[in-house]
Amino acid sequence: MQSSKNALQKASYVSAITSLIAAVTCLVILYLKVDDIGFDNPISASLMAASFFFVSVGLVLMVIAKADLPSFKIDNDK
Repeated sequence: MQSSKNALQKASYVSAITSLIAAVTCLVILYLKVDDIGFDNPISASLMAASFFFVSVGLVLMVIAKADLPSFKIDNDK
């Protein structure tokens, strides 16, 4: 039985994809700049921390988006 996803779960899915794209972007920027600034620079550390944060947020939002949540509407037909 497939339930339809509500608007918040759809927004969560879009936010998860956006967060994962942001994580990849941070890693690409780090890869391109690491030769110039090195790993000892705070910019490198912040890019690594941001990519970890975005991956974590993306995974949590993806789980929320894919969850099969029950309907909490009150049914007065009984």
